[in-house]
Amino acid sequence: MSTKSLKMMAVDFGASSGRAVIGHFDGERISVQEVHRFDNEPVQLGDRLHWDFLRLFHELKRGMTKAKLQLGRTPASIAVDTWGVDYGLVDPKGRLVSNPYHYRDLRTEKPMREALKRIPEKELYARTGIQSSSINTVYQLFADEELRLAQNDRGLRMLFMPDLFHYYLSGTMASEYTIASTSGMLDAARRDWSADVLDGLSIPSSLLNPIIMPGTPVGTVRQDIGAELSLEAMPVIAAAGHDTAAAVTSVPAGDAPYAFISSGTWSLMGIELAEPILTERSRQLLFSNEGGTEGNIRMLKNIMGLWLLQECRRTWALEGTELSFAELTEMAQHAPRNGSYVDAGDAVFLPPGNMPQRIREYCRSTGQAVPESRPEIVRCILESLAFKYRQTLDEIEELTGKRIEQIHMVGGGIQNRLLCRLTANVTGRTVVAGPVEATSIGNLMMQAKAHGEVGGLADIREVVRRSFPPEIYMPEDAAEWEERYRGYEQRLMLQKTEDS
Repeated sequence: MSTKSLKMMAVDFGASSGRAVIGHFDGERISVQEVHRFDNEPVQLGDRLHWDFLRLFHELKRGMTKAKLQLGRTPASIAVDTWGVDYGLVDPKGRLVSNPYHYRDLRTEKPMREALKRIPEKELYARTGIQSSSINTVYQLFADEELRLAQNDRGLRMLFMPDLFHYYLSGTMASEYTIASTSGMLDAARRDWSADVLDGLSIPSSLLNPIIMPGTPVGTVRQDIGAELSLEAMPVIAAAGHDTAAAVTSVPAGDAPYAFISSGTWSLMGIELAEPILTERSRQLLFSNEGGTEGNIRMLKNIMGLWLLQECRRTWALEGTELSFAELTEMAQHAPRNGSYVDAGDAVFLPPGNMPQRIREYCRSTGQAVPESRPEIVRCILESLAFKYRQTLDEIEELTGKRIEQIHMVGGGIQNRLLCRLTANVTGRTVVAGPVEATSIGNLMMQAKAHGEVGGLADIREVVRRSFPPEIYMPEDAAEWEERYRGYEQRLMLQKTEDS
């Protein structure tokens, strides 16, 4: 590794907020400093829900200015990561056709059903390895009947959200692998667009751009932006466009077999593999196969995560009681264990609105003790998440035939130490927690790789271990938690039987 100091910039757009950070890499360690944070609120326009891309690009430029002022010079490079599936359309003159649709827009439900008549769900999964959901890019594009029937006679190009930012920064169009892998249009085994899927759903291939691998430089910041912001030449790098891929890149894993949990509003739990698992069993268990930063596969499941706790906190604030997450966790520490659990994968908890009442109704309808107090509800949420992690871990071991020795938890959710401890106890595995700033760190380290300052994934993870010592949680009271998990399993099986 080089010993020179490399100062880079990462911009991470989440589904509710965004931030710009600068990273300092000295060849041995990396540090991260936030320079700009901003809201990312969707905009309802008529009956359609959009992302405000113009505002977001403005905030991106504000972040670039602040980064330069903080460093006293232009950063060595910039890379953007975002959530998955969404995109913008650009015309032949490089103009944005409209603000991108939000994945929660309701236009895709009926088209998805029509698409699955053309290509059965089992066949689609066997090609792409992605679970069918109305938010998937493939169904969003299929919903645009005018675009499909005209076969793109307007010469439009589709760019996923990070690629869209990179295009308007550099003028280069490309599709970075990790973000493209969320679309439901990529052949998971070949790591390229699936002609069978595109042809079967009449999606014009002329919309799409070549796939590039993570860590690929795509150009430099355009001269007009450089002049506007008083920047020198600044490389733009497609580091790891999908935020979860960036986060998993910074998992400080060693040689022991491990699973990862990227913990926040959502929990993405899975394992890294050399090749996808495209079996009917993996489809039934709701696993997706997404791209990793070295062309590997992240076989993972999307779990509701701390969304339930966030929504409870919001409801209680509307009732007049403001509680910090630390206060909520402290309350749960001393709450009685009444054995009430919810299924953190149940769609009933997906919409916003009065989450405490929905949790009580779920427990009542499933014949459980009803958690009435706030501490009991918080305890119910955190234990339920830990049980969902254990269920997912068992499924991973079933699909891979591997015994998982450790669970690496990264992201903001690890600041909830009770959740980390419960995860260790319920799974019976050592939990390695950290880093908190996983997405930004992964983004920055892939930039460092593009600069030639670090080698592959093993080298990146060694840097992360040196820079951010993790917190270790060892399992306790194994017999008690195993018995409680078996009760949770039986309750889920009974609920499925009643539902069917």
